[in-house]
Amino acid sequence: MTPAVLAAKRAGIDYRLHEYTGVDVADGGYGIGVAHALGLPPGQLLKTLVISVDGELAVYVLPADRQLDLRAAGKRAVLAERAEAERATGYVVGGISPLGQRRRLPATVDETAFEWRTVLVSAGKRGLQIELAPSDLVALTGANVAAIAR
Repeated sequence: MTPAVLAAKRAGIDYRLHEYTGVDVADGGYGIGVAHALGLPPGQLLKTLVISVDGELAVYVLPADRQLDLRAAGKRAVLAERAEAERATGYVVGGISPLGQRRRLPATVDETAFEWRTVLVSAGKRGLQIELAPSDLVALTGANVAAIAR
């Protein structure tokens, strides 16, 4: 059980786990490949990005088929270094979850998450996604909701 799954379980929310293998990244990247492997629309699967804004780390959660609007994150926003993101979250890149992080980072969830009854995010390791209500995702992460994707 990953820390992400444990966080959902402790919170007593409804969730489902989805395992996958054989991700094809040729059609638009890892997140889209995971969505296709699970038979889901890419907008329902959310990717977790760790961003450095003026040296401070933050988490941005947005649809797999969209890109982060860095202006929404801040003028000096850049993708965090791999090692820095892994050290802060306790997860490896490709399996970083917004839930159950080693150090809870400030989080923002894209407003389009609420277009779905449920969304999927990494459950804390490659090959495993957790499905939950967008409102539960926001509550468990203490996230802000904003237009951050383009």
